[in-house]
Amino acid sequence: MSAPMSDAPLAVHVPLDGGRAYDILIGRGLVAEAGARAAALGARAAGIVTDETVAELYGARIRESLEAAGLRAGLIVVAPGEASKSYAGYAAVCDGLLALKIERGDLVVALGGGVVGDLAGFAAATLRRGVRFVQVPTTLLAQVDSSVGGKTGINSPLGKNLVGAFHQPRLVLADTATLDTLSEREMRAGYAEVAKYGLIGDADFFGWCETNWRGIFSGGPERDEAVAICCRAKAGVVVRDEREDGERALLNLGHTFGHALERLTGYDSARLVHGEGVAIGLALAFRFSARLGLCSGQEAGRVANHLALAGLPTRLAQVPGGCGDADALLDAMAQDKKVRDGALTFILARGIGRSFIAPGIDRAEVRAFLEDELRAG
Repeated sequence: MSAPMSDAPLAVHVPLDGGRAYDILIGRGLVAEAGARAAALGARAAGIVTDETVAELYGARIRESLEAAGLRAGLIVVAPGEASKSYAGYAAVCDGLLALKIERGDLVVALGGGVVGDLAGFAAATLRRGVRFVQVPTTLLAQVDSSVGGKTGINSPLGKNLVGAFHQPRLVLADTATLDTLSEREMRAGYAEVAKYGLIGDADFFGWCETNWRGIFSGGPERDEAVAICCRAKAGVVVRDEREDGERALLNLGHTFGHALERLTGYDSARLVHGEGVAIGLALAFRFSARLGLCSGQEAGRVANHLALAGLPTRLAQVPGGCGDADALLDAMAQDKKVRDGALTFILARGIGRSFIAPGIDRAEVRAFLEDELRAG
């Protein structure tokens, strides 16, 4: 018998057209409900894609939930970390799903963090030219950002997320109880994406984060509230600009710098995880904005101080093993998805909650800024 539905998970609706609307459900205990919720979508089978760490914690639980609801289910387990978001990892997941005889009317279930969600989602987007999928994010970063909006993909040796597709999930189950098992480092990394939403367009939310961030970390009611606020903000952007033709690029605040750092550290999570790169990128974006006279140095300092208080890095010198020189960083940025006609595009800020898209930024200006940041230590 399948688990009873949760009494009152928080719900965020993503009202996309063409029959592609879906719900994001947020609350404790939703992993146990995956079977009943998947059955409600009309699926008969599910291929669960997860990594070794998450499989040990929740793999059997979600498979039992799906089977109890009458679905045929199987697990495909990859190694944890960005290295799995590769051509080889993608091929292994696709072959695993085909071996499970997953059909277009079935489901791919992404159980894990952002790496698993991106990888499983891309496999679902391309397997049999498109299979439905469900996101069950188990990290803070995935719950507030990567599981929502339909961006899927893998990394190339030339850059991050350069091979992928837009493929919206049919349902997102954000079980906030799964965050209880995260390491402190992973919680901090996810928190960078939480703070990002305030910095993009909601100064009041950033102020709320400054007051309530400890409750998010400790699992108080602030956690569910923060996840819901971030999902609501992202859902609004996705509905207005699903394929990142304009406004959605704002969600990449800090990511031009952050993705370059990930590439230069070889996607080695022992050195740098995505959220840490984003945190450094956020601080850099505000300091660069201040350098250009767009915002005050005081606001840039406030951003860096809060991220540091939450235990996040804010300086290039904090990248273990270093990140190369200014030219190496610029070369890595040249593969950013926002590059147009070879010109760099940044997300900059006129203040906290006042971010904007800044195309055609002068490379010499960026290089001089990076050299100063590298010297700053």
